[in-house]
Amino acid sequence: MPPLFEEIDSQTSALGEISLRRRRMPAFGDRDIYEVKLGDEFLMSSMFVDAEEALSTLGLAATQGDKLSVVVGGLGLGYTAVTALKDERISELLVVDALDTVIGWHKDELVPLGRILNADARNRYILGSFFDLATDPSTGFDPDSAAKKFDAILLDIDHSPTEFLNAANASFYTTENLTLMAEQLKSKGVFAMWSQNLPEANFETLLKTVFTSVTSHVVSFYNPFQNGESTNSVYVCIKT
Repeated sequence: MPPLFEEIDSQTSALGEISLRRRRMPAFGDRDIYEVKLGDEFLMSSMFVDAEEALSTLGLAATQGDKLSVVVGGLGLGYTAVTALKDERISELLVVDALDTVIGWHKDELVPLGRILNADARNRYILGSFFDLATDPSTGFDPDSAAKKFDAILLDIDHSPTEFLNAANASFYTTENLTLMAEQLKSKGVFAMWSQNLPEANFETLLKTVFTSVTSHVVSFYNPFQNGESTNSVYVCIKT
């Protein structure tokens, strides 16, 4: 019988100690649950992936055209990226993460979805700060093609537009820097973002200074720890 808890890997990073853990909770079924922690803070659990998947489905549903070039900001456990690749219109997916440790977990297939991402030729891992790349349109996200424009950018890094994984990320959430990111989108391109909180009116107002269309979606899912419903949200924005 596999152990009920195992720390698969733990390494130092620029943000602190980051660890990958696997556990089994018999009360919730006989399956492995993968968790990512940064220090003492839980970043992600494979128990709760509905909103991460909805980030892709909602964002790409608003994206027009075929042979789509898409950026995912934040690799995590891979659920946003794998869901995006289910869209047959995607011709390339760039998954940007600032931590080589997290990319390594997928390349080495220490997490279940690593095998799927590694097997799909459309997928590329980009090691770098999403926020630095997003605000430098002269270089952009693709190291092989400077100033390239994309059909969609899907972002899942910070906890919300007002609660940051790293305090330095706060500067991204301004009209100026969101506009710099939007320069990397094609006409009618889509920017979508996950948040752990319900939609925030102030952030919707900010997004409307940059994008023609802003729609907020509430994603509900069952939370067995609370024996009830939990909610996240996804903002979907369309460029002129």
